[in-house]
Amino acid sequence: MPHLTTHVLDAARGVPAPGIALTLTTSDGVPIATGTTDDDGRAGLGPDVLAAGDYSLRFDTGAYFAAQGTDAFYPFVTVTFTVTDDRHHHVPILLSPFAYSTYRGS
Repeated sequence: MPHLTTHVLDAARGVPAPGIALTLTTSDGVPIATGTTDDDGRAGLGPDVLAAGDYSLRFDTGAYFAAQGTDAFYPFVTVTFTVTDDRHHHVPILLSPFAYSTYRGS
């Protein structure tokens, strides 16, 4: 299992959000990994272990909603988080066209 995973749920429709492009970067903006959510809205990214530090995970949500013909307020969502240990990190989002929320998953 990759050190970082995510899960995107389309809260407005009550279904997983497949096909969302993802980019994991360092705090300096250096790309580490890219990916796309699968049919269940899930993806694994990055190396086996992320070094301690700050990272950003960008979700290209605008393209997802555009493909559905849905107007949306956020063209992308960026979640910035800190890695302090070698535990698995799960960064999910609950998404709608005009809101999102996130939490540290397990």
